[in-house]
This record gives sequence, structure tokens and C-alpha cells, in this order.
Amino acid sequence: MKVSVYTLRGIEFEGEAVSFNVKTRSGEITILNKHRPLITLLEKGSAKIVLGGGEIKEINMNSGFLEMDDKNNLNVLAD
Repeated sequence: MKVSVYTLRGIEFEGEAVSFNVKTRSGEITILNKHRPLITLLEKGSAKIVLGGGEIKEINMNSGFLEMDDKNNLNVLAD
């Protein structure tokens, strides 16, 4: 899936990922390839992006929004 993470500092991450794990208002979730469409509010914490080779990229955020669309694109707006 294509993941894009935007913050007030600019683009934090843009690329292909295997999974995306983050804290939401409803609890911790993991988004995988072909996940159903979803929009949710994010909580303070660390987002973990797992890349194809098993590498993990972490991004700290205070709050934000997550949108998974029906075209396999995950967009995150965070601060």
C-alpha cells in the first residue's frame, strides 16, 4: 500500500509499506495492504511503518487524522 505521512514540518514519509501501526481514539490499530476504507482520529504516540524489507520507521505524533481509501492509499495528517 502507498503510505503518505504529512506534518507541519512537511512530508515525514512517502512510499510503499507492508503495515502501519498507530494509536487512535478507539485504541491501537494496524493497517495492512487492501484494508477497508477508514477515517479515524489519532492519539499521541509513535506510528510504526513496516517497509518491504522488514525495516521499521517510527514517527512521533501528538494527534492527527488517518484516511485509508478504496485505492489502497493511506494518508496521515499529523502534528
